[in-house]
Amino acid sequence: MKTVKIDDFNVSILGSDSFGVRSLATFVNVCNKNIGIDLGASLAPRRYGLPPHEIEIQRLNHVLKEIEDAIKISDYIIITHYHYDHYIKDKPNLYYGKTLFIKDPKKNINRSQSYRAKVFLVDNKVGEKANINIADGNRFDFGELKIEFSNALWHGEDKTKVGKLVMARIICNDKSIIFGSDIQGPGNQEALEKLLEWKGADLLIMSGPPTYFAGYKVSQESVNKGLENMKILIENQVSKTIVADHHLLRDIHYKDILKDHYKLANSNGVSLITAAEFMGYQIEQLEARRKELWGK
Repeated sequence: MKTVKIDDFNVSILGSDSFGVRSLATFVNVCNKNIGIDLGASLAPRRYGLPPHEIEIQRLNHVLKEIEDAIKISDYIIITHYHYDHYIKDKPNLYYGKTLFIKDPKKNINRSQSYRAKVFLVDNKVGEKANINIADGNRFDFGELKIEFSNALWHGEDKTKVGKLVMARIICNDKSIIFGSDIQGPGNQEALEKLLEWKGADLLIMSGPPTYFAGYKVSQESVNKGLENMKILIENQVSKTIVADHHLLRDIHYKDILKDHYKLANSNGVSLITAAEFMGYQIEQLEARRKELWGK
C-alpha cells in the first residue's frame, strides 16, 4: 500500500474520482493504529446515457481489492454515512470483530440511509458482531490518539434529499487531519463553521461541489456557495493541504472552474490538489470521460 507521510500520519487515499471510481476511501496509520475511513467505492450506473466502460470496471475491482485489504488490517473503521461508495455493503463479514464509528443510524437520517443502515447493521448482523460506536458529535480519547466527529451535517446543500453525514478529525500528538467526506465545498454554513473551528490541520480531504450537476440536480446557487466556501477555507488556512475530489472530479472542466481557487491557494501557502495528485498518481477522470472511452 502506497502511503504519503504528513508529520506523524501515514496516509493512503485508496480510491477517488480522480482515480476513476466514485470514492473517497482513505486509510491512515498514526499513533500505532490503523484507521480506515469510508472504505468503499462504486461506479455511476449511467453517465451520458452510457453504462460503465470496461476500463472503469477493471479500475473499480482493483480499488475494491485494496479497500478490502485495508478493512482487514484496520483497528478502527469510520463510516460517515450510508451511501454505497463509502462502505462495502455486500461483504458484511469484513466488519465482524472490528471497532466501528458510524453515522447514527436512527437520528438525523433520511429514509434511504436509514434503510441501508438497517440492512447493514441489523439484517447483516454487523451491529451484533462488531463493536459499534455512534460518531455524531462525539469524541473518543485513546491517549495520544483522539478521534472526534462533527454533529450530523447536510450532504452538501441545506435540506438535501440525500441526507446527512459526519466529518471526522483525527489528532495525534497535537497534529491533526480532517476527513470532510461529502460536504461538497462545503455547501452549507454549519459544515463551514465546524471546519473553521478545526483550522490548523495538516490535511483536509473532502468532496468538492458537484459542478457537473449545477442547474440540473443541484441548484447553481448551491454549487456557487460550495465554491465560495472553498475560498473561505483557503483564506483561513484551515489546512496546509486541501484535497478536493469526489463529486468535483466528475466535471471534466474542474480546473477551469477552480482557477481563482488555485491563485488564492498559492497566495495563502495552501496546497489545493486532487487525491491522485496527493498520492503521486496521474489524474484519470474515467467517469467524466465515459463518452470518450466508449468512442474508442
